[in-house]
Amino acid sequence: MPSQPLVIDDTILASRLFLGTAGYPSPDVLRRAIEVSKPGLITVSLRRENAAGKGQKFWDILKGFNIPVLPNTAGCHSADEAITTAEMAREVFETNWIKLEVIGDDYTLQPEPFLLLEATKRLVSKNFKVFPYMTDDIVLAEKLVDLGCDILMPWGAPIGSGRGLNNPFALQTMRERFPDKTLVVDAGIGAPSHASAAMEMGFDAVLLNTAVAKAGDPAAMAGAFAGAIQAGREAYLSGIIAPQEKAATSTPMIDKPFWHQNG
Repeated sequence: MPSQPLVIDDTILASRLFLGTAGYPSPDVLRRAIEVSKPGLITVSLRRENAAGKGQKFWDILKGFNIPVLPNTAGCHSADEAITTAEMAREVFETNWIKLEVIGDDYTLQPEPFLLLEATKRLVSKNFKVFPYMTDDIVLAEKLVDLGCDILMPWGAPIGSGRGLNNPFALQTMRERFPDKTLVVDAGIGAPSHASAAMEMGFDAVLLNTAVAKAGDPAAMAGAFAGAIQAGREAYLSGIIAPQEKAATSTPMIDKPFWHQNG
């Protein structure tokens, strides 16, 4: 079964890889990673990139690709802070899409669920398309959907940890509970195999940054992730066999010369 493209708000995305833009050794390395992997979305933090002082070259690189930009509110710790950042991003990037991050713990960078709900409610009322960065909490997911989110972005593991999918059961449960929502694993991915595993569960996309930006060869790693995500998606659509409790022969044993029969 051929994989259909992911569509968000009538925008057809070229890939199910969403790629972050922070922490690369140089703007040229970032440009090469984007060229190789051809992501469906590019995410960027207005606050962090401005603070880093990367300048015009960074922005020119992003504008040079015909790839939708998803601004995010990385580094925000309150609903007011996140909303102000989202409004600034809408002006700069001319989009109502926003990846909403409201951090509650500086050690794990875990999102603050109550402030996330508050900020989501206010941003939805301002006609934003909210992409909420969240934990894999099914109750939180239900409340976000009730507020109008049709995209959910649960973490695989803490941001930048590279641990992969810490709680596959919770992620699989979320996929089953919300079959008609767009689900994106966001954060904690470390290897292409992690991304493929998420896609094999039926997730719609994977968002990652550190695993590419900090790789020995970011461009080659970006390409590896793009291939893994495509392979995982095709495997899911093809119908992965269920695990069995015992071995099952794949070759018929009838008339085999060394097949021993009882009796």
